[in-house]
Amino acid sequence: MPIAVGERLPNATFKVKTENGIEDMTVEQLTRGKRVVLFAVPGAFTPTCHIKHLPSFLSNLEALKAKGVDTVACVAVNDPFVLDAWAEASGAKGKILMLSDGNGTFTRAIGMDFDGSAAGLGVRSKRYAMLVEDGVVKALEVEEAPGKMERSSAERMLELLG
Repeated sequence: MPIAVGERLPNATFKVKTENGIEDMTVEQLTRGKRVVLFAVPGAFTPTCHIKHLPSFLSNLEALKAKGVDTVACVAVNDPFVLDAWAEASGAKGKILMLSDGNGTFTRAIGMDFDGSAAGLGVRSKRYAMLVEDGVVKALEVEEAPGKMERSSAERMLELLG
């Protein structure tokens, strides 16, 4: 069953590529006492993710922060090296926190996984965006199909923030 508004995120651990190498970051470290916009993509460098989804958050980053968002983070079932390369190539490095959920542990725990094996992709994350305050989901927008981005954009998150 997918996570719902009002529920607390499970305390999973992500991998993040930093100047010091690969480090762990827990959901609690990410969200404790913070307002976070967390969005997920089926895969780094994939067409909709690279051309539309990530750029929507990059171009609206300052507007989100002006609405009280402390951190904008992207989750993908990719390894931290791929996410770091994607951040570098897209201009997101140092602006959007890239969270590797390489084994899909967090993604499965919140019920946002799908099986892309037929296309050779393995288990991936559904495309979504959520507003999280101190670990609790306050808003959640999930796309119906991996290639669609109609509800999970930064613009939609800005609308929900008022």
